[in-house]
Amino acid sequence: MTEYYKNIDIRWSDLDPNFHVKHSSYYDFGAYCRMCFFTDHGLTMQIMRDNTFGPVLLREECVFKRELHFGDEVAINVRLKHLWHDHTRWTLVHELYKNKEKLAAVITIDGAWIDSVKRKLTAPPPIANRTFEALIKTPDYSLIEKKL
Repeated sequence: MTEYYKNIDIRWSDLDPNFHVKHSSYYDFGAYCRMCFFTDHGLTMQIMRDNTFGPVLLREECVFKRELHFGDEVAINVRLKHLWHDHTRWTLVHELYKNKEKLAAVITIDGAWIDSVKRKLTAPPPIANRTFEALIKTPDYSLIEKKL
């Protein structure tokens, strides 16, 4: 497996009054990267719609390391940090790099799968499990045997 990266174009609308990327744009970059990874690995929005399930965030945190500005080259990755044994919940980590070498931010999210009809957390179908198996794992990856 190879590391998964998406390049990000910083738009004018991503900037705040101080002319650097506003905090909420980082979260949007993470969501974009996750959905691209899912789609590129066979878990499309159409499959989620047809199977009445989708991802839901339970917690999202960003640690900002360096400012990003309009014109910076930005790349973001996604890695799997924790996975519950039944694949119902997971923790993903995104690292944003500025100009190919400087770590600019780290986003950590705790997520789960939700049944979009019943509006309850659910176990995903096998296609989601296969997609998560394609994720690169963080060095401190763990498989969680029981729900916390």
